[in-house]
Order: sequence, then structure tokens, then C-alpha cells
Amino acid sequence: MPNSPAFSIVGALASVFMLTSAIAAQDHARRGSLEAALRALILESGAEVAVAFRTLDGRSQVLIDPDKPFHAASTMKVPVMIELFRQARAGTVALDEPIPVRNEFRSIVDGSTYKLSEGDDSDKAIYAAVGKTLTLEQLNEAMITVSSNFATNLLIEKLGVEKIRATIATLGAEGMQVLRGVEDQKAFDKGLNNSTTARGLMVLFDRLGHGRAVDSKSDAAMIGVLKRQKFNDAIPAGLPAGRVEVAHKTGNITRIHHDAAIVYAKRPYVLVILVRGIQE
Repeated sequence: MPNSPAFSIVGALASVFMLTSAIAAQDHARRGSLEAALRALILESGAEVAVAFRTLDGRSQVLIDPDKPFHAASTMKVPVMIELFRQARAGTVALDEPIPVRNEFRSIVDGSTYKLSEGDDSDKAIYAAVGKTLTLEQLNEAMITVSSNFATNLLIEKLGVEKIRATIATLGAEGMQVLRGVEDQKAFDKGLNNSTTARGLMVLFDRLGHGRAVDSKSDAAMIGVLKRQKFNDAIPAGLPAGRVEVAHKTGNITRIHHDAAIVYAKRPYVLVILVRGIQE
């Protein structure tokens, strides 16, 4: 696998995804051969890579370092969405509830305030709404489809990080740890970061795929949002163009490139790829 700047992480992962997508139709012996091929490809890349694959029918699974922790990057936005829909079902919040948009958040280290930088965010639209209101549903759409950090922090503030963690535990996705919102520099400097494992994300997406994260109606709505993801240069890039629906969430920061998905192939499956150590 080339390591030149021109051969981006997207191209590297696409090769892995293409191999992995073939596993759904293979028997146990051939899965072992594919796992060996994947491990060889990972070794050649020079990166740390974790893979978690499971068909939704539960009959096929491949796990490569599934419990190795990684910085979660924006994959942590998936449990935030799940908690939003959980509270909406419970009647604690309403998806059409408007909340004020203000760019002021508190560090988990000492409670001091900090602001998000528009230049460091993948979405600019929320910043234009400062001083106005947006609904929780609008914030969720921005958080998932364009990975808005601003929308994420507003939702975490509204929902409560402790409740997000409790829901993660209830769903059995202990490998996912959400400690805080995004861009809390004081927390980052102290190593207080959101983290995940490939298995943790696989559990969350498997729950969504079976309608058991919140309930069938809520989960179908969340999958609809994930299918509207705007960043499609990872898992979708390794699949036949335009022929397979993918509901997924990416996560990218310096030297971190993740994607977690439900791939609606003939035999649907969950696929999680976590990568650390390849430059952009």
C-alpha cells in the first residue's frame, strides 16, 4: 500500500473496505483467509487499524483488535444522536423544540468558558445562527450529516453528558466513552478525550440496524439521517458506486480517520474501521 501524500487515507481504507465487503457471502474457511489478507494490508499500511464486522443476521463476524481504544473523533456524535431520540421518545425533549444558539461552553476541567472556532469546524451554518434559535432536529441533522462541532456541543449541553454515558452503558457499548463536548482544549491537554473501540461502535450500529437502540421508529429516523451523510470518501468509496446504500458516520482529526456504517448490501452488515497513524 503506497504511503505517498497522493495516496490518501481514503484510498488506503477503500482497499480494505472492498475486501471486507466481500465477506458477507463467504463461508467460515474463506473468512479466515480474508482476515489474513486484511491483516497483511493493515501491516503494509504502517497504521494502527481496528476492524469490526458483523452481518445483521449475526451469522458472520470478523474482529481485528476490536477492543483497542482510539480517540473517537466525530464518531462520538452517534451516541449523542441516540440519546436525543431516547429523550424525545421519553417526552423529556421534543425534536421540534427550539433552543438558543450561543457560542459559549464550559470546560470539564475547571468550568471555564471557551468558544468554538468557525475555522476549525466542518460546518459554518450554525455560526450564522448565533443569537437565533434552531430546533434539536436541525442541530442533529447538522451534527451527523456535516459533522458540526457547534451543533454537537449545543446538543450535549441540552441532553447532559452523564445521560449520554448512561445510555451507552445500557446499550452494552462500553468501548465508547463520551466525556465531553468538542474542542475543550483544557481537557485535551490533560488527556481527557472521548474514545471508542471498534466493538463499541459495532454494538451501537448493530442496535440501530435491528431497531433496538431506542425503538423501531426512532431508529429508522436515525438511520435516515446517517444515510444523508455528506462525507462519503471512506466506506462508501470502497463499495460499488451508487449500488449500495450506506448509513454511516465518519470521524477525522490529525492522524485519526474512522468510519462506522451499516452497509445495506444483499446481506446487510455493520462495518467499523478505526485508523490511527496515517497523515492526510
